Amino acid sequence: MIKRLLITGGAGFTGKHLSAAASEFGFDAISLQSNLLDREALSDEILNAKPTHVVHLAALSAVSHPDQEAFYKINLFGCLNLLDALTKLPITPKKILLASSANVYGNISNQKISESTNPKPVNHYAMSKLAMEYMSATYTALLPLIFSRPFNYTGVGHDTRFVIPKIVEHFRRNEQVIELGNLDVYREYNDVRMVCEAYLKLLEDGDIGEAYNICSGRTYSLREVIELTEQVAGKKIEVKVNPGLIRLNEVHTLAGNPDKLNMAIGNLRIYELKETLSWMLNSN
Repeated sequence: MIKRLLITGGAGFTGKHLSAAASEFGFDAISLQSNLLDREALSDEILNAKPTHVVHLAALSAVSHPDQEAFYKINLFGCLNLLDALTKLPITPKKILLASSANVYGNISNQKISESTNPKPVNHYAMSKLAMEYMSATYTALLPLIFSRPFNYTGVGHDTRFVIPKIVEHFRRNEQVIELGNLDVYREYNDVRMVCEAYLKLLEDGDIGEAYNICSGRTYSLREVIELTEQVAGKKIEVKVNPGLIRLNEVHTLAGNPDKLNMAIGNLRIYELKETLSWMLNSN
């Protein structure tokens, strides 16, 4: 049987890696071209594509984006438009994975967050993702939905607006100084290849209606990231803290508990951060 995987946001960072990995899992990947806010074009394209599986990645993901309304237009209503279009298919897809975010959990320190943790979003990006989850859940009687909550991840092709590729790019350009915000926030910095593997395995073995943390449970401070990058690059860099880069309502520590994910799909390959940084530093 042909497995046709429709990916929204297929031209984006995660989408490109997911499209490349899909064939290894027997999927024929198709990248959605329509704007999620163009309901008619969206519906027509999906009817023509006839996907057997869907991964919804398209979103506004820069937490500091100045247009707060845009988070809800794209992340919430864009997703609902997609689900409306999918309900019109003559044959319902077998699995539809909606990418949310671990940011929905908010500022929870000193513990590894499980899916049973009550969400407490502290910014509009996180709130729009949680609203997407809640509103999409109203479609569970019509569509086989799975929700993913990825913790921070990075890799080749990640936009330099995000902190890890920004750091890598400074080293690639042999910059002597880098300006960063809070150096003492702790995040998982997983590898996009791990995240793509998780998504593809969830399309096979994830339970409908469930949410899964995509995580490793391992965190690093930005100080540690700088140290590891210096080891990989073989050079030092001066770090200056810029107060203007410190976010309001900063989540201090964000680490996930992967037990539920591992129970569903088995253990994933966990890439060492040093390995991911080397991959990024040495890419063309």
